[in-house]
Amino acid sequence: MTQAAEDFRARARLVPKGHTYDDFTPGRVFRHHWGRTITESESTTFTTLTLHFNPHYYNAEYARAHGHPGLVVNPLLVFTTVFGLSVEDLSEGGGPFLGVNELSFHGSVYPGDTLTARSLVLDRRLSDSMKDFGIVTWHTEGFNQQDQRVIDFKRTNLVRLRRVS
Repeated sequence: MTQAAEDFRARARLVPKGHTYDDFTPGRVFRHHWGRTITESESTTFTTLTLHFNPHYYNAEYARAHGHPGLVVNPLLVFTTVFGLSVEDLSEGGGPFLGVNELSFHGSVYPGDTLTARSLVLDRRLSDSMKDFGIVTWHTEGFNQQDQRVIDFKRTNLVRLRRVS
């Protein structure tokens, strides 16, 4: 290792990110940051890369023939986008992801739609097997620019307890 690399490592300081278990009181609502506009190209690319060959997602004429104004955004892209919007507030502090339950899609999303999200803390409890963690469950909802709910789900993570120095 070079001297410059060693100096950099010696000066580096861990900056904690995200919330800890203690911040997640049941009933607390998180309104996640700015939102995300989904483009046609990223929807088509996501659909192609995930081999999700539903013509609603890449054939505008087919989608129009089935009552849509054009291409429909792949629902799995909607899910991963809304989930991603919640990470900074809910799980950026680290801890294993334990799963998603009760995932529901409530309406179609189209290229050009902007998604926003909010989450409600449903439940928390200390972990029986991992003394420095608790288990937190949130209900996350995603909305389009007309404030219409397009998706919701519950997710659970192990979340670190606040360290006392």
